[in-house]
Amino acid sequence: MAILHDNMSRKHRRSGKRESGEKVKAPKPHAEPRVAETSSRVRGPHPLDNWLFGLVLAGLALTAYLTFTAWFGELPAFCGAASDCDLVQQSRWSTLIGVPIAFWGFLTYALLAHFTWRLRTRPSSWHAALIVAVVGAAVSWYLAAVSVFVIEAVCAYCLASFGIMNVLLILMLVRRPAQMPEHTWANSLPTPLGLAVVIVIVLSLHYSGLFDPAAGPEKPYTKALAIHLRDSGARFYGTYWCPSCQQQKALFEASVDRLPYIECTPNGRGGLINLACVTNDIKDYPTWIIGGGRHFGVVALDELARLSAFKWSPESASKK
Repeated sequence: MAILHDNMSRKHRRSGKRESGEKVKAPKPHAEPRVAETSSRVRGPHPLDNWLFGLVLAGLALTAYLTFTAWFGELPAFCGAASDCDLVQQSRWSTLIGVPIAFWGFLTYALLAHFTWRLRTRPSSWHAALIVAVVGAAVSWYLAAVSVFVIEAVCAYCLASFGIMNVLLILMLVRRPAQMPEHTWANSLPTPLGLAVVIVIVLSLHYSGLFDPAAGPEKPYTKALAIHLRDSGARFYGTYWCPSCQQQKALFEASVDRLPYIECTPNGRGGLINLACVTNDIKDYPTWIIGGGRHFGVVALDELARLSAFKWSPESASKK
């Protein structure tokens, strides 16, 4: 009996906790395969990462400066009045949905800054960065073509942004994480190329006046009438919050910037009134003063032509 009890005790010690119903944990697998997998996907910063980020910062600085000058009505440095640079900066292609085109460029570079920084430690960010770079380069080519073939003027600042964006795209293509199967050319290129084509087509339609007549080309008659009103001393007083003022402006479509318009509340609806509006006792909006006479509300184009003694001729539309 003692021998049997001793054998049972040894068996119990060998089995440990197995007799209590608890499971013994299996030994952990070796960690080397996971380490090898991780190291194949994250290899640290690429030699081109600093170049990419540096170029993005240069693009941010350039577009921020151009946005600042556009919003405050200033000419960029070395960009004199009536120069090629001024012609480009004042063209209808210099704004998009009422916002300077340089600001959209700034947002593009800001997105690239985000993705190129993440790319230093996360190669999966490359595809998103490529999409932004391809779209940015496509828009740059579109605007460069407009500048050369339509406006027939070249802006040094625009060329600088054009160069930065295209070099960024080339470096981004070279930077492709080739060790990641999802970043093969067949998987990576269709989306950015397709999106770039769609955006350029939409921009072309927008600037053709399809979506917004004010963004399209100027009509000769409307352009000539706006120039005549300006040169004859007529004045159009209004406010940015007046619906009738906006209706009056809409009649001139793409020639609205040529109107002799005076904003009466430049400091906001509750701010100080423009001195010119106070001096001329402007109390209703819009108010036209033409040849000493006052005319209130929205005035039709033909009526404005009659009141200002405008005589239409194709030559009158050639004035600047």
